[in-house]
Amino acid sequence: MACEERSRMNAVSKEQYKQYKQQRENLPEEQGEFSVFEEWLHSITHGIGAVLSLVGMVVLLVAASYAAHVDPWKIVSLSLYGTTLVLLYTASTLYHGIPHRRWKQRFQLLDHCAIYLLIAGTYTPFLLVNMRGTTGWVLFAAVWSLALVGIACILLWPQRFSILRVAIYLLMGWMIVLASGEMAASLSTTGIALLAAGGITYTLGVIFYAVRAIPYNHAIWHLFVVAGSICHYFAVYSAVLPHVSAA
Repeated sequence: MACEERSRMNAVSKEQYKQYKQQRENLPEEQGEFSVFEEWLHSITHGIGAVLSLVGMVVLLVAASYAAHVDPWKIVSLSLYGTTLVLLYTASTLYHGIPHRRWKQRFQLLDHCAIYLLIAGTYTPFLLVNMRGTTGWVLFAAVWSLALVGIACILLWPQRFSILRVAIYLLMGWMIVLASGEMAASLSTTGIALLAAGGITYTLGVIFYAVRAIPYNHAIWHLFVVAGSICHYFAVYSAVLPHVSAA
């Protein structure tokens, strides 16, 4: 009799805990790392980035489609780049803007995955249009393979291998050093300057991301990310559609 009573109590306790967990997942993120106002700022800053990315993608594709010589590689590479850019900012906007824990966690994973995709997507126009030879294809395969490995780590083990995930980010970002001479030879002075400016902007932004004592540090980081993306966007434009750039 005592065993049956204990079993019933355990069953009730499990059911109560299940209901509590479900309710908890649907509650607003009231006690999160950032205040509601800060999350609003984060969502707005990258929401602007999402709109700019979409407009920029359309401009790239229209310019490539109406060029004197339509190159399918340009269309494909610019489509990949533009899609990853829009995806990153959209995922970040939703992650910061949605208050409910369950969906917030899902969009956080998508946000982290989108970083890998954007790094690979940014490489793509340079590798498939400007380089395109053996080196370009090898780097293209390598950078997208690393992106898939990083995404697999995030989706399969979201709470593990954080050091490996950061290492993949860094490896992808610095992989171009392996072909820096060939890359530099394929770009205009403007393109090289814009790539460098974007890299410096991202790097400066990391300072604000890391130093949490700075008021609204994450929102400031978002602004640096948008500025870095703008620099790299025009670097892509300069490289892939050189008729509008200075040599």
